[in-house]
Amino acid sequence: MEFDKLIRKLEKALKEPLPGREGQITMAPLPVDEERFIQSIRTDYRKGAVLMLFYPDMQKQAFVPFIKRPTYPGVHSGQIAFPGGKMEESDADLSVTALRETEEEIGVDASKIQLLGKLSDLYIPPSNFMVSPFVGFTLEQPEFNPDPEEVVRIINCPVGTLLDKSVRKTGMIQGSGGYRLQAPYFDIESEMVWGATAMMLGEFTYLWEKLDF
Repeated sequence: MEFDKLIRKLEKALKEPLPGREGQITMAPLPVDEERFIQSIRTDYRKGAVLMLFYPDMQKQAFVPFIKRPTYPGVHSGQIAFPGGKMEESDADLSVTALRETEEEIGVDASKIQLLGKLSDLYIPPSNFMVSPFVGFTLEQPEFNPDPEEVVRIINCPVGTLLDKSVRKTGMIQGSGGYRLQAPYFDIESEMVWGATAMMLGEFTYLWEKLDF
């Protein structure tokens, strides 16, 4: 996928009504839990943001980085995610949260990131977070400097791979709490990208495939 073409299309697409649940649900754990979208949202949820960051390589092909979380006693231990985290009191808004967390976690200068917009918010019941997925880009390939306490691996994924339906699979997932569940996932560099991150990607790929832009 050519970087310039991707950015031009995203600029148009993110101005249109988002598919929201219709896209997210395509990659939701099975059986699909409608309560994730309706009844189970607690009133005391915490706010967070992530960044889907696009950049060109030397051949001007579009890439997006994912991070692998370290193993720790928590619900997102060892998972593949976009850089991001919880909103701090000092953050003016959630877009600032996404940019700040990206700079802190993978070392990309926030001042060099241009935001295009955002996808639909997604509630994550296990951690009680309402997450806002922002979409942005840099004009050059970043020099990543991951925080070893937050990131054990950066996966630089070609956008063409995300749009390849052959990487979308369904399998048994081992959760951090020892539970197992059936879920769709993206198979990226032998890592299973599932859960909230997969649902955000589900909306992104749905938007790309279904809208005529």
